[in-house]
Amino acid sequence: MTDQWFFEIGDGQTYGPFTMEKLRKWAAAGNLMPTHRVRRADSQEWTIAAYVPGLEITTADTTVARVADDDEDETRSKLGGIVAALSRKKGKVADSQDTDVVALCDELMEIAFERNASDIHIDPEENITLVQLRVDGVLETLRKLPKTIHNAIISRYKVLAKMDIAERRMAQDGRFFQCLGPQQRRIHIRAATLPTTHGERLTMRLLAVQTEQLTLSRLGMSEMATRTFAQYTAQKQGMILLSGPTGAGKSTTLYAALRHRMANHPGRFITVEDPVEFDIVGVAQIEVDSADKVSFDSVLRNILRSDPDVIMIGEIRDAASADVAIKAALTGHLVFSSIHTNSAAGVITRLIDMGLEPFQVAATVRLCIAQRLARKLCPECRKPRRLTAAEAAAVGRPDAANSTVYEPKGCPKCNGRGYKGRVGLFELLPIDEDLARKIVESGNEGDITRLAREKKIPGLRDDAAAKLIGGMTSFDEIIAVSAW
Repeated sequence: MTDQWFFEIGDGQTYGPFTMEKLRKWAAAGNLMPTHRVRRADSQEWTIAAYVPGLEITTADTTVARVADDDEDETRSKLGGIVAALSRKKGKVADSQDTDVVALCDELMEIAFERNASDIHIDPEENITLVQLRVDGVLETLRKLPKTIHNAIISRYKVLAKMDIAERRMAQDGRFFQCLGPQQRRIHIRAATLPTTHGERLTMRLLAVQTEQLTLSRLGMSEMATRTFAQYTAQKQGMILLSGPTGAGKSTTLYAALRHRMANHPGRFITVEDPVEFDIVGVAQIEVDSADKVSFDSVLRNILRSDPDVIMIGEIRDAASADVAIKAALTGHLVFSSIHTNSAAGVITRLIDMGLEPFQVAATVRLCIAQRLARKLCPECRKPRRLTAAEAAAVGRPDAANSTVYEPKGCPKCNGRGYKGRVGLFELLPIDEDLARKIVESGNEGDITRLAREKKIPGLRDDAAAKLIGGMTSFDEIIAVSAW
C-alpha cells in the first residue's frame, strides 16, 4: 500500500487511494495543483503536493542520487584532470570564462551535492587555495588547488551570483541556482565573499537540498513530541519559539511547522526572513533588504495590515521585533519564530530581558522548543558496545548502564566518516497555567526548569539519551552537541 495515495483539492472531500502514476498524470494535466495536499495510504500526515517527488512544480525528479562506493577515487580523478589542464594553461587561468575553470567550478558543486554538503568554502592561503565542504556540520577538506587559479574560480562564482567581479576589496553577497545531480535537480545557492590578506574568501550555501523531507515526522522528534508540536501548531493565536545556537536546525523546524499547518489548517501565511532559505508554495515570503529598503522594523509594523493568519519571523533579534511579535500574538495571530538561547526555559527569560513584561510573555508564549543537531551513525557500519556506568550517569540515565549503544566505524557508504546525516535533539516546553503563573511571578530560568521537571516534562538530555540508547547516535556526539 506504500504506492497508494489520497489527495484533497479543497472541496472537503478525500479522494483515493490512487497510485503515484495516476497522480502524476493528473498533475501533468493540471487537475492536481502544487498547492493541493496529499498523503500516503499508510500515513495520516498530509503534505503539500509541490513537495512530493513527481508532483512538484517542475518536471525534474527530486530524488537525490546515492553516492557510489568509489566516489572518493572518482572525485580525485575528475578534479585532478581539470586542475592539471588548468595548470598547463598558465596564460589563460585568469579568464573566468575559460572552459576548464567553468568545468572545475561545476565539478565542485556536483561533488558537494553528491555528498549532501550544506556549504562549500573556498579559502585562499599563502600558496594554495583550500576547498572544504561542510557535511553533517563537520568541515572536510576536499582539495588543495594551485593559488594561480584562485581569482579565476572566485570570478566564475561571482558571475553566477551576479556580483561585481571588479570589486575585490569589499564583502559581497548574491544567489543563484544550479541544476545538479544525475536528475538535474534545481538547487538554490547563496554565495558570500569576504576580502582577506591572501585574497577573497568565498562561502556558498546549498539551500533546500532535502526540501521534500521538511515534515514533522522526519525531524527526529519522538512520537509524543511530534503530537505535542502538531497540537500547538494548530492553535489560532500565540507564539511558538525555537531556541538553540546557529546551525542547530531551527529554520528547518520552522519550515516543517509551517508546512504542517498549511496542510492541515489552510489560511494566509506571511514570513519575514533574512534571507529566505526555502521557497514555500502558498506562503508570502518577504526577504529583508540589506540596503534597508525593506527593514525588519518597517515590515513587521505593516505586516498585520495584510490580514495574515500565521506569521513567521525568522528571528527575534531585538526589543522591536519582540514587541511586534507579542502584539501580533495578542491580536489573534499565530507567530512562529526563533531566538538565541541555550534552553527552552531560557526563551522566557530572554524575552523579559529584551524589555517585555512577564505578564505579556505568559499570555502569548504557547510553546518553547530547544533544539540541537547530532550526527546519525551510519547503519551499515556502526559497531555495538556496552554503555558504562559513568557514561550512563553523564547522560542522566544511570539505569541504562550496560545497555547496548553504538560507535562509529567507517565504510564506503559513509565515506569513512562513520556518520551519515543528522537527527534533531528536542526539548518541548508547553506553557500551561502553572508555568504561566511562575513567569508572572518573575521566576528565573532555574525556577522554570525545576517546575518543568516536577511536571515530568522531558528535557534535552532525556531526548539525547533516548537517541543514544536507540542506536541513532554515539555517546561522544551527544556530549559534543548537548549543553547540559
